[in-house]
Amino acid sequence: MNIEIKKSKKPVKYEYAIKFMEERLINIYEGNSRELIWILEHENIFTAGTSYKKTEILDKSIKILETNRGGKITYHGPGQLICYFVIDLKKRKKDIRKFISKIEKTIIDTLKFYKIKTFADKKNIGIWFQDEFETKKVAAIGVRVSKWIAYHGFSLNIENDLKRYESIIPCGIKDKGVTNLKEIINQDYKGIESKLIKNFISNLEY
Repeated sequence: MNIEIKKSKKPVKYEYAIKFMEERLINIYEGNSRELIWILEHENIFTAGTSYKKTEILDKSIKILETNRGGKITYHGPGQLICYFVIDLKKRKKDIRKFISKIEKTIIDTLKFYKIKTFADKKNIGIWFQDEFETKKVAAIGVRVSKWIAYHGFSLNIENDLKRYESIIPCGIKDKGVTNLKEIINQDYKGIESKLIKNFISNLEY
């Protein structure tokens, strides 16, 4: 499968990443570029998808960047792995729901390697972990489709600052929490991005 793999070592500005993906989308549509999987990290930023409500901002002093992705408000920052992609669904039966399922399976399969059991929820998009007291989100998914090309991506909380989520109602969900991998099991997650990429490419082939 001819997909370009891009890994950024330094934090990438959110606005630059979106512009880059939108340009890649046009080039893929015109047949001038390969599909893309891009692993990166953002500096602290709150972003709002197309279905967010102002009441979901609890701390009115924070700056919110409105975007064209699906979903509601979320937080990105250091210690969180971002996996962006620009994937041509015309090569994959134009099935958006199936594509989302492949993303969910990619994250779940990867976390199984680290002995962490997670699950998807049809009502609340994302990947969830059930601890003794509460269901908590460990990965968020936000996708937009244009010209049958899917872009944006998903974020996986590894060791990010969970207090940041107290400023918002994450993804508009009031009755569930947010966690990260270090809080679930404090172990070494070095190399997790390579496992995610390998699983994602494998899942895209079917």
